[in-house]
Amino acid sequence: MIRVLLADDQALIREGFRSILERDPEIDVVGEAADGDSAVRLTRELVPDVVLMDIRMPGIDGIQATHVIAHDPALADVRVLVVTTYELDENVFGALAAGAGGFLLKDIEPDELRRAVHVLAAGDALLAPSVTRRLIGRFTGAAAEVPTASTGARSDELSAQLERLTEREREIVAHIAGGLTNDEIASRLFISPTTVKTHASHAMLKLGARDRAQLVVFAYRAGLVR
Repeated sequence: MIRVLLADDQALIREGFRSILERDPEIDVVGEAADGDSAVRLTRELVPDVVLMDIRMPGIDGIQATHVIAHDPALADVRVLVVTTYELDENVFGALAAGAGGFLLKDIEPDELRRAVHVLAAGDALLAPSVTRRLIGRFTGAAAEVPTASTGARSDELSAQLERLTEREREIVAHIAGGLTNDEIASRLFISPTTVKTHASHAMLKLGARDRAQLVVFAYRAGLVR
C-alpha cells in the first residue's frame, strides 16, 4: 500500500483528492492537514510514503513545510508532491529546491493523479516533465546564485560538482532533467533500466541530492540542460 497524506487548506480539494486516490486499491489516504504546521506534525506522526502538499496555506506555507520534512532524517523515505493551481508558479521552483520530489497541477486528470502518486512513491521520475522544463528554465537563472541545502551551490561551485560525475552520469542526469523515465533513458542509451537507476543513484550520492527532483534542479543550474 502507498500511504498518502493530503495537505491543503481547502476541504473541497482534500475531499476530491481523497475520493480520486482511494479508488486505487493500492493507495491509502492516512490523514489530512489544513495548514503547513499540521502537515509537518502529521507527517512526523504518520510517516506516509507521499505527501500531497499545497503551496499557499495558513501558518508556514507549503515550501517551508516541504523543507522541514525533506531535511528531517526520520522522514528520509517520505516524498513530497507539490500541487499548484498555476503552471508557472514561481514558488514551485522553491519547493523543488527545498526538497519536493515533484509537482503537479490541480487540474490533473484522475488517472494521472493516481499514476503520479505511484511514480513518486517509486522514486522513478518527476511529473509533468514539459511543465517542469519550462518552469525550471524560467526561474533557474534567478535562483542560480542562491545556495540551498544540497544542489543549490553557487555558480562558481558548479564546475567542481560536475567534475565529480562521470560522463555517463552527466548524460543520464541530463536525460532525467529532460523528463525521461528510466525505461526511456535505457532505450535511448541501449542499456538496462537497472543500469540507469544505478548511475542516477551514484549521481545523487556525489551531489548530495535527496532525489531525482534535485538532480533536475542541478542539471539546469549546471547547464546540462537548457
